[in-house]
Amino acid sequence: MRTILEQNKIDTGALNSMKTFHSNVVQEVHQATAENEWVIVGMGQNPVVGSAKKYLNQKSIPFKYLKYGNYFSQWKQRLAIKLWSGWPTYPQIFHKGKLVGGYSDLKKYLEKN
Repeated sequence: MRTILEQNKIDTGALNSMKTFHSNVVQEVHQATAENEWVIVGMGQNPVVGSAKKYLNQKSIPFKYLKYGNYFSQWKQRLAIKLWSGWPTYPQIFHKGKLVGGYSDLKKYLEKN
């Protein structure tokens, strides 16, 4: 199990910085997961993100796609999303507001459900 730093071990100044770090982007993702049954958060040039989108399209499952840069841009925005969700890679796939995981997790999730 991954250890998470306890909140009482973080200075209030650092906590405030964490709360405001690209908060507009985090709010956008949070809102999308609340308003759409399926959401894929990804980035350009990432073949795994493309595979996830293709997979849902093949299953005729509509989804909202949020793209944040590529390997050369918007890395801080993507980092803010990772810090918010706790998921370390892209894509990040949500179903009914719940984080499913990445592409391989999506396939397992749909097979199970």
